[in-house]
Amino acid sequence: MIRIEKLNKSYTLGHHALHVLRDIDLLVEKGELVAITGSSGSGKSTLLNILGVLDDYDSGSYFLGDTLVKNLSETRAAQVRNRQIGFVFQSFNLLPFKTAAENVALPLFYQGVSRKKRDALAHALLDRVGLLDWAKHLPAEMSGGQKQRVAIARALITTPTVLLADEPTGALDSKTSAAIMDLLMDVNADGVTVVIVTHEAAVAARTKRIIRLKDGVIEAEVAGAAEEPRGPAR
Repeated sequence: MIRIEKLNKSYTLGHHALHVLRDIDLLVEKGELVAITGSSGSGKSTLLNILGVLDDYDSGSYFLGDTLVKNLSETRAAQVRNRQIGFVFQSFNLLPFKTAAENVALPLFYQGVSRKKRDALAHALLDRVGLLDWAKHLPAEMSGGQKQRVAIARALITTPTVLLADEPTGALDSKTSAAIMDLLMDVNADGVTVVIVTHEAAVAARTKRIIRLKDGVIEAEVAGAAEEPRGPAR
């Protein structure tokens, strides 16, 4: 699903180049649940932006499915994002003047889907995340956990193949964080590839694989608690 080979990314700061990602090799299979961890400045947010086709890279290659993602026009990049990728953010990014249902339906508005169809799909997804009774409520009337559930429903309404979550539990208490992780694991169980950037060890531990970044390189890859046990070697 995601294949990255020898990927490099640098930013220019004044007269100096900051090498953020160095020769990254990464393979995420279809249907995996993966965490990317690392300290501040390790490159994990930059990597997530590249995976989400929000930023380009300098050298190497990034394939999303069969599509080579490199030097895309803004129109083509937007098409890839809108059709294949769902985003969940720490700050929820809900529009404060729209109801939960309207926030969830918004991506389909930009795709030109009829109001009747997008409203029906939005209500179905709110039901899935346990918030159908909150469909007409504004974000200001919801808790952090409820807002994140709305954000996840919005990310799923375009039926993406990949869900990218950037610190999805960072603004939540431990109990609510666990509930959000339960939901993301349910999404993954439905076949959606889920990549979570997190600094929380308890969140990373519940994924199938943990990728640790340090100074722009992959320092280690370890199995998470969600990894299915392997049978005896033959």
